[in-house]
Amino acid sequence: MRFLFNENVDLRLLAFLTNLGHDVSSTVSRPPRGRPDDVVLALATEEMRILLTNDRDFGELVFRQQLPHSGVLLLRLKDESLENVQSRLEYTLMHHKDELHHFVVITQKSVRIRRTPGKDTL
Repeated sequence: MRFLFNENVDLRLLAFLTNLGHDVSSTVSRPPRGRPDDVVLALATEEMRILLTNDRDFGELVFRQQLPHSGVLLLRLKDESLENVQSRLEYTLMHHKDELHHFVVITQKSVRIRRTPGKDTL
């Protein structure tokens, strides 16, 4: 799978996902920093990457503004330790890999798939 990390995601996860065989990129490695969220979402969409973020504002862009996307993984974890985030990501990738083109909210105890209109046929 192809992922784009928003700048608020721990970069140590980049190596973790790369080691699992994924193609991972980050907005941090691409100047300028501090891009608006809609620009980050457009970049991920243009490159056909699933956006990984901690920023709830992407829900507004996807559902209210109905901006196109290639999938959004929103991390909403109480325990933000590297080990816990890796565990929750690995679980999500194993059990929900066919649904990652939607808006996915990863919490401590669940993975919620918020279906995006027009994306059920992917």
